[in-house]
Amino acid sequence: MAGERLEHSHVGCHGLWGDRGWAVRSEHTGQIHNAKRFPRLMQCTATYREPPTGDHIPHVDIIFPDGETIGSDSPALSARLSDLMGRSVALHPIRPATDTTYYRRREPGAAIIGALARYRPAKRVLAWMAAHGLAGGNLREEFGRRRGEPLPDLTSVPAELFEFYTPPGTYFDVFPVHVLTTGALAMMARLNPGADWDVRRFRPNILVDTGPDAAEQIECRWTGQRVRIGRITVKGEMPTIRCAMPMHAQSGLPRDPSILRTIVREADQCLGFYASVVEAGNVRLGESVEVAD
Repeated sequence: MAGERLEHSHVGCHGLWGDRGWAVRSEHTGQIHNAKRFPRLMQCTATYREPPTGDHIPHVDIIFPDGETIGSDSPALSARLSDLMGRSVALHPIRPATDTTYYRRREPGAAIIGALARYRPAKRVLAWMAAHGLAGGNLREEFGRRRGEPLPDLTSVPAELFEFYTPPGTYFDVFPVHVLTTGALAMMARLNPGADWDVRRFRPNILVDTGPDAAEQIECRWTGQRVRIGRITVKGEMPTIRCAMPMHAQSGLPRDPSILRTIVREADQCLGFYASVVEAGNVRLGESVEVAD
């Protein structure tokens, strides 16, 4: 759903406390859904009733596009979400990583595919099959790619995502922290000045101000590096492959497919980077950022 700006947060091994503590899940297929294919979710907002912690995810109140507010503990919520999305879904709190059945994909042989993906040569073949085989159409829809545009290279994603909808124990797409710089946004605004490159479209956990004169995606060079952000340290794992999410409408931002077209064409499909947490701690607005390696 729509993002929320924070002045400070604790960042643990699973990212910001409370980040993606709940998810919308199909009651029939077990698939974990988001706004990639169901953009109306971006018209909703959710607020915790009390501050979350590393081991406590409180109930939330969800405000729907028509202004109605329904809590995660309300019996009416599943029906309301199902009406919004046009399929039978329910809101689920995060489950332990040990509950692998909950997170596992329902496609036949998912466990075998996940095991094979741990071997680099097999992973390349599986990624090619996902892009060009029976799943190719689904990938094109999920990533918002038009015919003729390249599909993302999936060989860089963790092997567990070939078996599970999300990394077990989390609801993240890939890694727990997503970092973006103002320089990357400035670069894209220069390439496509007619679009609104509002940071809310990209939903980073941390936005790094690289200065008024920076207009480059400097974070591309941080993959494999340790980056110190205030009291926390993260490791850049991979560039953030952009899906259909940034072009969807949300409050104050209209739908704009040119956003995604520009990223695919000019930025090799990526903007920002995903990171794992090396050293946990508190982080707040205004702290310094330093590449440690």
